[in-house]
Amino acid sequence: MNIFLPVLPQIRADMNVSLATAQYVLTLFLAATAFAQLFIGPMADKFGRRPVLLTTLAIFNVATLICVFATSIEMLLFGRVLQATIAASIALSRAIVRDLYDRSKAASMIGYVTMAMSVVPMVTPLVGGFVGEIFNWRATFVVLLVIGLAMLVLVYVDLGETHTPKKGNDGQQFTNYLKLLGQKEIWGYISSATFASGAYFAFLGAAPFIAQEVLGLTPSETGFYFIFLAIGYMFGNFLSGRYSERVGIERMMVLGCLVCTFGAVLTLVMMSNFAPRAEYLFLPMIFVGTGNGMTLPNANAGIVSVNPDLAGSASGLAGFMQIGGGAALAALSGALITTTNEGIPLYYIMFGTSLLGMVSAYIMYRRAQLAA
Repeated sequence: MNIFLPVLPQIRADMNVSLATAQYVLTLFLAATAFAQLFIGPMADKFGRRPVLLTTLAIFNVATLICVFATSIEMLLFGRVLQATIAASIALSRAIVRDLYDRSKAASMIGYVTMAMSVVPMVTPLVGGFVGEIFNWRATFVVLLVIGLAMLVLVYVDLGETHTPKKGNDGQQFTNYLKLLGQKEIWGYISSATFASGAYFAFLGAAPFIAQEVLGLTPSETGFYFIFLAIGYMFGNFLSGRYSERVGIERMMVLGCLVCTFGAVLTLVMMSNFAPRAEYLFLPMIFVGTGNGMTLPNANAGIVSVNPDLAGSASGLAGFMQIGGGAALAALSGALITTTNEGIPLYYIMFGTSLLGMVSAYIMYRRAQLAA
């Protein structure tokens, strides 16, 4: 998701399409990723985590080849939609942790896992920017192909099955969603995660164009500044891994959303009241990243703990809501920004979603206190 962000303007120019159409390279991928998780969760509960991961990784690598050799924007978008099968790695990583650990320990473990995961988005925008400048935007997908093949080998060699598949027909698997949707607790956790991550996804949708069209940054410079968001996310995940078991997942969600809201407000104030600078756009994102790193592992631990027997389905449902909402916000922010308004609508979107996340988290915190 991150590696090609600095070269989105290159894709727009090479394919001779509008800014809004170029945005589909990100937003269609996010939307397809969201829908894929609705199917991946139940499939992993029925067939097991390992076979689903191996199958989806194989499809991802074929799809990446399509992107490398795409001769039109339609072909590129088709490849991006197929690449969304990688959503299995997002959803099932959480489910696998829940297979191995109880509810309180799972929040800490998910925090450590996502802290390690955040190293990649810290590095890949910088890599994508340099690769795009030295070669072209297609080379970023070559890098993805190499990574995808390595992942396929690693899962085949190293990952054992962590879940005992449940017998039942396909219809029964999908009716599991009705059971989950009927449990009020899951909605609070999903809302907190969706709104908190909304600020992050909205930023991804608009920041590359603000950076290059408004601030005049090169692709490599844009990639460098994205590191600040990843640093914050890694630090927030470290805090989750270190303190979630002691502090409690609902309280950590509230604190995380509060930090995220502060970062969104800081961006809004700096970019609205002063001449636009890269530092004003990117440095406050350390707080947004930190807040997400504190909120998401805890919210996701709550989501997969509402009904542990349906952890895969719950993770898939949550992924659909989080990434589907993210796709909509990325498309909205990309559609609203212009060089004239200097990206101001983005900062209001980030503030609004962060605030809604904090409200949702606080409601869950109060419910947990009353239940104690």
